Amino acid sequence: MNNTQLGIHHLSYDDLTDQQTLHKFIYPDMFKNYYWSDDFSAKYYIAKAKAGFIAVTDYYEEEELLLPEIQFRYALLDFDDLHISTKVKKLLQKRDLQLEVSQNLDEVVEGINTLHQYNWLTPKYLDTLKASQGVDKNFKVISALIREEGEVVAGEIGYMIGKTYTSLSGFSKREKEYRNYGTAQLVLLALYLQKNDFAFWNLGQSYMPYKLMLGAKIFEREDFLKRWYMESTNC
Repeated sequence: MNNTQLGIHHLSYDDLTDQQTLHKFIYPDMFKNYYWSDDFSAKYYIAKAKAGFIAVTDYYEEEELLLPEIQFRYALLDFDDLHISTKVKKLLQKRDLQLEVSQNLDEVVEGINTLHQYNWLTPKYLDTLKASQGVDKNFKVISALIREEGEVVAGEIGYMIGKTYTSLSGFSKREKEYRNYGTAQLVLLALYLQKNDFAFWNLGQSYMPYKLMLGAKIFEREDFLKRWYMESTNC
């Protein structure tokens, strides 16, 4: 079946918090994935995240909008399926790379902005992420990064809900000497999540080959939501 977006509809806070609306009208509609909102409040952001939406930003008539997406399919990593390539194993054995997990987002965002001059992680979006910290005990935004000689060479930001972790955006330095460092950061983060009893890693869009090479599997929306509600509400 070909999925076709027939217009982008407004998604309110009430829509996100009304289970009947979500389960009867929004989730079953396989012709729609993107919605829009001008609400950048922490309350709205957390509600859309808990409902399984991953949001980016865009502009319409010079107004910045939040675009929550309930995807058609998701790439999920179960940690027993984690694949560590020979090159990454050698890199981790050769270099003493330590994963730093914290709620300090700025260093990773700086790396993202340096690598991608135009990206959806705008200052307004970042302000929303920071404002979301501490609002809900079951929602935490984090950064996960690795350094080489004190310099951040790869990292990402994402959020934890219950026993799930969802990636938002990340970067790795492209210079030849940092080859495989981005994958090493992903592997170290997967091992960290597994050690801390997370159920799975939501890597979002399923079309990027590196996610499948890491060991992720593709879940259709319905199957994703079953797992999502089971684990994201399990504190």
